[in-house]
Amino acid sequence: MRGVSQDFLSSLRGGHVAIFRARVCDTFQTGVDPDGVEIPILGGDVISSARTDVRASLNLSTTGDWPRRADSLLAPYGNEIYIERGLSYGNGRTEYVGLGYFRIDTPEQDVVPDGIIEISGQDRWAGIVDARFLYPRQFASNVSRGAVVQLLIREVYPDALVEWDDTGVRDATLGRTIMAERDRAGTITALLTSLGKVGYFDHRGIYAIKTPPSVTGAPSWTVDAGNNGVLVEMSRAITREGIYNVVVANGEATDTAPPAVAAVADLNPNSPTRYGGRFGPVPRFYSSPFITTTAQARSAAEGLLRKSIGMPYQVDLKAVPNPALEPYDVVKVRYPAAARSRSLNSEKHVLDTVTIPLSAPGVVMLKTRQQFGELIGDVTA
Repeated sequence: MRGVSQDFLSSLRGGHVAIFRARVCDTFQTGVDPDGVEIPILGGDVISSARTDVRASLNLSTTGDWPRRADSLLAPYGNEIYIERGLSYGNGRTEYVGLGYFRIDTPEQDVVPDGIIEISGQDRWAGIVDARFLYPRQFASNVSRGAVVQLLIREVYPDALVEWDDTGVRDATLGRTIMAERDRAGTITALLTSLGKVGYFDHRGIYAIKTPPSVTGAPSWTVDAGNNGVLVEMSRAITREGIYNVVVANGEATDTAPPAVAAVADLNPNSPTRYGGRFGPVPRFYSSPFITTTAQARSAAEGLLRKSIGMPYQVDLKAVPNPALEPYDVVKVRYPAAARSRSLNSEKHVLDTVTIPLSAPGVVMLKTRQQFGELIGDVTA
């Protein structure tokens, strides 16, 4: 969860005044207070998902001058919009939460010349996806992982910052000569997946590389009904689609070294999708030339498995907006009183998708998957 004050979290559970801010930036910036031209926000939302290639997208309704030239403020030629949602405390004090930098992709206007302008945008990863290699690339075995990621990011964004949660993993070398075809984004993703990591441009505009969080800790937020609660509406579903409970990861050896391989499974006896249970074995296979050791193969398999553990029970929530929430956050979902009377109290869920509205009457929409704790173990054939 993005950092906010305790006053912010407490105010969400009572009467509060939501505030919004959008600034158009014509230079590349990072941080939560960029220089830019403020434009009105009439509505829209920011959608963030752990399951999409580009993590966050923007839909914004605004007014202003239609972009007639390449250097116009709302022209889709490189300008970005920094979006925030926050609270006004009524004593002149405000607190904003940054939702991220979004490049302007498509401005549209249904009523010409003075109608509302609808803008769609994506976070900075969309630029990495677009910037495919003109020719195949080769990376030497003695180059560090951090150097590869930084090179591929900064070729697109020269002033970008890359932040790792583990400097040891960052500074280790590739260990094998790697050939990459034309997919810049795919090359970065394959490298991070082989390390059991995820990477994304966060609300500060920094490319953050992290291990998917464990679900064994305390939830960062409680979504509940009743007095001082934030729950508005909830629905739920159960599906087997897209579920796996064991991952086999192996290297793709392009030299004389034998490929590394490892397999890990969901072994939690309380998990309905546990490997060896009635759900049945549902393996996923992953291979990458970046995997050079058995330990690395295990990290890759474990990272992929964490993204599936807890399915197939999903809950969709509509709640009072908490703009600090992000994908992969662990939340406690407390059922309404009617459900609690049927022996249902609360459950721990991981957020897959977070939709933050850019208007005061809106509700945050959360898509989650239930967690049953984490017990991942090695398996053999």
